[in-house]
Order: sequence, then C-alpha cells, then structure tokens
Amino acid sequence: MNRLSIDERAQILAALVEGNSIRSVCRMLGREKRTVTRLLVDVGTACYRYQDRVFHNLKCQRLECDEIWSFIGCKQKHVTKEMAEKRIVGDAWVWVAIDATTKLVPCWLVGTRDAGCATEFIADLERRLVNRVQLTTDGHKVYLNAVIDAFADEIDYAMLVKTFGTEAPGESRYSPAKFIATRKVSILGEPDEKLISTSYVERQNLTMRMGMRRFTRLTNGFSKKIENHEAAVALHYMHYNFARIHQTLRITPAMAAGISNHVWSFQEIVAMADGSMAMATKAA
Repeated sequence: MNRLSIDERAQILAALVEGNSIRSVCRMLGREKRTVTRLLVDVGTACYRYQDRVFHNLKCQRLECDEIWSFIGCKQKHVTKEMAEKRIVGDAWVWVAIDATTKLVPCWLVGTRDAGCATEFIADLERRLVNRVQLTTDGHKVYLNAVIDAFADEIDYAMLVKTFGTEAPGESRYSPAKFIATRKVSILGEPDEKLISTSYVERQNLTMRMGMRRFTRLTNGFSKKIENHEAAVALHYMHYNFARIHQTLRITPAMAAGISNHVWSFQEIVAMADGSMAMATKAA
C-alpha cells in the first residue's frame, strides 16, 4: 500500500470527526476501508497516549460526570454465548468527565456501566487533579463508593437525581421518558447548591453523538470492534480538546485550561501517529 501524505491523512481524520461513517469517508475520498480503519486506530492510539500524558496537575474547580451508551457489534440483548467467546460485543458505555469552566474533558473510559468501571474512572480522574473540586454526577449509585475510594473527604460532591415518568404509548422506541423533576443531594463536603448540575456533561454527550457516526442510534454505523471504538473516542476528544474552537470560549478547551497555546491542526494530530512529535509538542 502506498503511504498517504500527511495532508491526505489529515483530510480523512477531518471527515471522521465531523460525524461521517467509515464507508462514507471511503466513498467521499476514494480510499479503501482498511486504509481508513488502520489510520483511525493508529492515530486514535496516539491521541489517547498524548492526552493521558499531558492531562495531569489540572487546576479544575467544578467537574461533572456522566455515562453515554453505545454498543459493539450488536446490542446486549442480542449477544450469544458463541459471540461473547470470540470477541468483545454488546453494550459499551463511555464514562466522561468535563470541567464546567474550561469545557476540557480530562478523562474518559470505555467499559461497562458497573462498579468496577466507576471505580477505575473516578480514580483516573482524581490522579489528574491538584486541588479540591466540586463534583456532580447523576444518581447512578456506583458513583458513591467510587468517589469515596478515590477522594476520601477531600471533595465537595453532590448527585443530581432525576425522576422520569413512563413513555407515551407507541413512542417508547424513539422518544425518551417524560422528565418529571430533579433533586439535588449533597454527599460529601459542602458543595455549592447553585452549582450542582450535569448540564455541561449532558451537552457533551450530544457532541459525541453528533461527532461520531458510530454513536448515532438506529443506523448500521455502529462499531464492529472494541479497538475501533476506543480509537474513535480518543480521536474525538483530541479534536474536541485541542483542535476545535469552543463557541462560547472562542478558544479550545485545552487553551482555556493552559495546556495548549494554539489551535491544533489535523496535520499535527497525524504527526503523533508517525512518532514525530516536533509538530505535536508545540502545545505547552
């Protein structure tokens, strides 16, 4: 296979982060599916490693966490024993944290929606911070022990518990359940009640669904392999954190957090996968 130029690879990545599927990118740019997928995995892996390395000593003040559903291969209810023995399939939840001030996403985790992943995710978040923060999550009970294990009493933590009604007849497949009310519950420390919210992280969930075709419901663009899924998430957050100007901030989240001093280009992102950090390390 002939090596694509850095500009050609940057063009493929730009198409992927704007919500195009693998097959649509192949049609638009005249590339083979294997070429696009291999590029996604190579660059996605580099993106994860880079962000894992630079997202430390963060001076966040207010954080929000949530989980977003997706699946690999098929939905959990369709997973057979034979399928599960061959590869990872079924529901895949992405745990996400966001800084409410800078809009930076400092960490995420692709896994199941259980206590084990909650513990791993919150522990990863804690090790990236340098000061006490206010944290808000939804009412998912597995957060309780996870936050206590990671932060002990060095946090102001609250839950925003939402109550939903039943779906209207005939609408349950496409419409969310009717929202009824929210309840703010202080768990640890002294969280400011006015700042107890999950609005920013829920908006981030929408950004994910709009930016990655594999998260779009009721299509066949879902991930077929866990490696591709993880790579797509890492690429998405590299673009979101470093290369996409936030409409409210007028700069990227990484710039707002003091991690980067410029808006990254796709060529810089591609350079990481080449092992050439000369361009990529212009960020502070």
